Amino acid sequence: MKENIKSKETELSDNKEQLSPYSNKIFLIDKPLDFTSYDIVRIFKKFFNLKKAGHSGTLDPKATGLLIICSDKMTKKINEFIEYDKEYEGIIRIGARTKSFDTESREEDINENVIVSPEEIESVRKTFLGEVEQMPPMFSAIKHNGKPLYKLARAGKHIERRSRKITVSEFEVKKISETEIKFRISSSKGTYIRSIANDFGERLGVGGYLKELRRTRIGGFRLEVFEEELKGIRYRITDLKI
Repeated sequence: MKENIKSKETELSDNKEQLSPYSNKIFLIDKPLDFTSYDIVRIFKKFFNLKKAGHSGTLDPKATGLLIICSDKMTKKINEFIEYDKEYEGIIRIGARTKSFDTESREEDINENVIVSPEEIESVRKTFLGEVEQMPPMFSAIKHNGKPLYKLARAGKHIERRSRKITVSEFEVKKISETEIKFRISSSKGTYIRSIANDFGERLGVGGYLKELRRTRIGGFRLEVFEEELKGIRYRITDLKI
């Protein structure tokens, strides 16, 4: 009887040690709106029975698009992927501001009569190209004394931040209405597109914030029409090896 129990315990232990068939993989995910990047990691880790999982670059809850999740040994690739440049598409709402620089907080300072010429928009666009200084927003995951800034911001606190150098290699803009500018941008790691939207509005003199954002590329990985789906989240698994 004792031998049978011991045998069963050994079997259970061996099963726990077995790797999931989805271990050591890279998942390309089309993150839906209002999910945090951590939400996606948690869902995939649990469903695919992964021992370890992590993502290679946060997407805000109000942003959608490409998120890379690495499982188990592939988590060694995360730091490499974080270094890659990224591409985004989105819409800047001009003529209003928000504290979060996106739609997480309510509109303020609304300008009912926005008059901005194509020449002004083009002039401002050029100021973002190349290596530039950017001030990270208060609503960000940067930590101050161990706490993310966005938690302090939601509590109404303001912390002094240091600007950082970023590189914008491509920046296309097109005015699609009196209050909206559509854009496509390629930039280095650490770029806050919310800050670019806010700064764009400030330099136009009318205010602005990020109304929509979709990440379409991370390095050589591109957002596609992913056919697999988990809990409404579309994805595919790459063939990349360690």
